[in-house]
Amino acid sequence: MALRALVRRSRTELLPALSAVSYLHSHATSFGFKEVSEEEKSKMVGNVFTNVAANYDLMNDLMSGGLHRLWKDRLVEELNPFPGMKHLDVAGGTGHLSCSGAAIIVNCGLGDVAFRVLESINKMKRRGLHDEYENNLQNGTEIYVCDINPNMLNVGKKRAMERGLEGEKSLIWVEGDAEALKFEDNSMDGYTIAFGIRNVTHIEKALAEAYRQMLRIQGFHCFPCIRVLRRGGRFLCLELSHVEAPIFKQLYDYYSFSIIPYVGELVVGDRDSYQYLVESIRRFPSQDVFASMIAEAGFQKVEYENLVGGVVAIHSGLKI
Repeated sequence: MALRALVRRSRTELLPALSAVSYLHSHATSFGFKEVSEEEKSKMVGNVFTNVAANYDLMNDLMSGGLHRLWKDRLVEELNPFPGMKHLDVAGGTGHLSCSGAAIIVNCGLGDVAFRVLESINKMKRRGLHDEYENNLQNGTEIYVCDINPNMLNVGKKRAMERGLEGEKSLIWVEGDAEALKFEDNSMDGYTIAFGIRNVTHIEKALAEAYRQMLRIQGFHCFPCIRVLRRGGRFLCLELSHVEAPIFKQLYDYYSFSIIPYVGELVVGDRDSYQYLVESIRRFPSQDVFASMIAEAGFQKVEYENLVGGVVAIHSGLKI
């Protein structure tokens, strides 16, 4: 009930937005408020996460007052994992989301999402049917944690060991790029990305990897290119977003630009990485524009849910 009070859901009847198209180039060439080349951006973002990997969880707790844990719980609740699921958690190096099913978790940091997905499936197994069919489904569960940064993956693997999951065959760690995933077409039931899509160079390429139906060759011919999600597969993105209420926005801006970089310097000795964090949030598209980008990638039933007045948003789409 307490969490529900923090939530406002918005549904959108979406057409491709011109603002989404015009946004793409500016995002690809910006590092926070700085203008850089696309090659420089990839390297600079990589350096940020190499610097913060060891203290990623601690800083998330300090910056959000622990609320990031509730946000990730909500994301996995929306995913609705099931035994035998194949799930991809992109940008999920620390494993926070990977806890159940077969999923891809991308750029999510230290595995929080993956751990939650796996935990959700294991709870279903404990309270559910224990017949041969159910056991076969459980054995078929695969949760892929994919991150481009090996340091984040290493922290995630360490956290998995601390949780007693080092021998968990359903949990698979993969070093990979959200813009060029190394998974078979039509292979995943779910795709989550938590606090990661804001850091990719080309948002449209990351969305296309989750769901790209047609690829045009030489401007004339098309052939089917299904990519990683199956028909009926769910795309879910948890990301820091834009606050709407004027007074709350003023307080949030003060906290973001004055407090967060200071805490980063005090706790981690790295002010610049957290200055990039708050600047990159302001450069990320609004909830409506990002929803239009998801729809433009081909997803249906696109919607988003604001948490804490828009501090974060959960966007979702279905591949039909």
